[in-house]
Parts: sequence; C-alpha cells; structure tokens
Amino acid sequence: MLITKRKPNFERLKTTLFNQKADAVPLIELGIALSIKERVLNRKIDINSLEDEIEFMHYLGYDFIKLQPKILFELNRQTVHIKDSGQNIRETTDRAWSPEHKGMITSWAEFEKYPWPKIEDIDYSHFEQARRVLPDTMGIIGQYGDIFTTAWELMGFETFALSIYEQPDLIEAIFGKLSELILSMFDTMSEMDWVGALWYSDDIAYSSGLMVNPDFFRTYFFPQLKHIGSLCKKRSIPFIYHTDGVLWEVMQDIIDSGVTALHPIEPKSMNIYEVKEKVGDRLCLCGGIEVDLLSRGNRVEVTKLVRQYIEDIAVTGGYCIGSSNSIPEYINVDNYLAMIEVALNYSV
Repeated sequence: MLITKRKPNFERLKTTLFNQKADAVPLIELGIALSIKERVLNRKIDINSLEDEIEFMHYLGYDFIKLQPKILFELNRQTVHIKDSGQNIRETTDRAWSPEHKGMITSWAEFEKYPWPKIEDIDYSHFEQARRVLPDTMGIIGQYGDIFTTAWELMGFETFALSIYEQPDLIEAIFGKLSELILSMFDTMSEMDWVGALWYSDDIAYSSGLMVNPDFFRTYFFPQLKHIGSLCKKRSIPFIYHTDGVLWEVMQDIIDSGVTALHPIEPKSMNIYEVKEKVGDRLCLCGGIEVDLLSRGNRVEVTKLVRQYIEDIAVTGGYCIGSSNSIPEYINVDNYLAMIEVALNYSV
C-alpha cells in the first residue's frame, strides 16, 4: 500500500509554480486515466463524481484538483475502444485520429452553418460544488485550452494549413470565434476567488519543431495566451501552459505571455537540463518523467530518474514531478506509484 508522508498543501504548489522553492516537490498531472484511478483505489469510480476525484487526488498526495468548464464543440473526431480496470470496453476520443484533410469547416458557408456553442451555455456548476466540498488544504486549478488545436481540427489540418494562405479571413474568423468562447471561460474562472491557478493546454509543436510558422502563432495565438497571463497577474496566481514539442523558437513568447510554469517538457523534444539552464530562472518546469519509461520500464529505473530530477532540477525550486504528458490507461501502475512515492518521501 502506498505510504504518504505528507498532506496536500496548495500553498506549496503555488510557491513552486511561481518558480520558488517550497518545503517539498509537488506532484502534477494534466490527466489521469479513469482505469488507473480505479486500480489505485481498488474500486469503481464515477467519471462525473467530484467526490471520487477529490478522494483520488488527496489519497496520492496531489495538492490540487483540476476542473474544466463544460462546453461542447462538435469536431467529428473518430472514437476508439479501450478497456477499463474491469476489462470492460468503452468508447473514447482519447488518442483518436483528428481530421487530417477535410474537417467540418472548410468554407464561409460551413462556418455559418456550424453549431457554435454560446457563452451563456457554458457550465461552471462543478466549480461551485468544489468550493463547498474541497478539503481546506487542497486548491482548485481552472483549466481549458485548444484554441489552436480546435481551429485546425474543425478544418482538418491539411485544409487549415492551406487556408492560412488561401483563406486568411476564414482563419481569422475561426480563431476569433474560438477565442471569444474559450477566453470567456478564463475570464470567468479568474473571477472565482477560490480558483488558485489557471492552466491553458494547447499543443503547438512536434518533437521536430513548431506545427506552423512562429509568426502565425504571434498573430493568432500568443495574444490569447497573454490575455490569460494578464488575468493571472491581476489575481497574483500561477499560470501553467501545457504544450508538447520543441519550443525554442517561441520560448521567449511563452515567457512574455505571463506563463509562470511550463508543462510537460517531453524528453524526446527538449532536454530538461537544457531547459532548466536556459529558462529555469523564469519558468517553473513541470513533468519530464517519460511516459514510455512509466509504461515499459521498471520500478528501479523510475525511482532512480525521479530522485535524479529532484536532486538536480528541484534543488533550487521551480520543479513539479509528473509524467512527460499524462497518465494513460496502459501505464504500469506500479511504476506510476513509484514516481509518486519518491516525490512524496524523498526530500532535497
């Protein structure tokens, strides 16, 4: 059984996300598969249960729960079938292929026809519920994202790439609509004084480089990121940004947007030691423990790497332990728990 030597403390996490040294190295994850949660707690979990989420995160020593506003974008994603902890098959869009060629919006007529969600229909009810039931020692991170990702998924990536040059007015309209909706969520979450940090997630890069020209991001993406950064600065709360890939071309843009913590530092994309050396004085680093190692490695290897990162990277503060992306259902649970145990029980 997992032995936890410390209790959750959201102030510890906030201190670290502001790139300062706290009393211990916090844990962080963007997502954890339902089947993993069920295997750890050894019981069925209601995917919509806030109480179950709090129990899991508290049990493993996380200092927070992450909440998203509820909104529906029709993206015509494929579904895949995965097994839960009881070997039951369920459908999900996780890791399914998004449209590569042609999506739902390829013309102005399709833009007008698309069933855009309305700001007034966005559901924040679980934020209010969490305010009432969350333990005092834990905090809430408000999270959403994917302005860029949703834009290209709506068009299909090939159509999107061509439209940057052939239909720039349509690109601008789609980004404008998505930004209006998604930034409104961050406006609302930032007004909730019980939300202690904001987290924006949106992949803009591959392991080989940015998905499109950096000037495109500077026109259509970074102004939105900076808007969220200004909300966090006004509240004096941390701002986490998640993106996979190699980011050196736009690292300064990320910093200038007000981001205080960068997640997840994929080892195949950027060496975490190099990132620490070059921008560790300005950004907290989150993650970096390779998902492949957590899946196919062993407990000894995981323990060694986590200890190494704590000793080398967290020694001056500004580092949160976590995976290099998220915790999928195929992860080796024993390796995942090894990462948790080292983070909770090993101090610098």
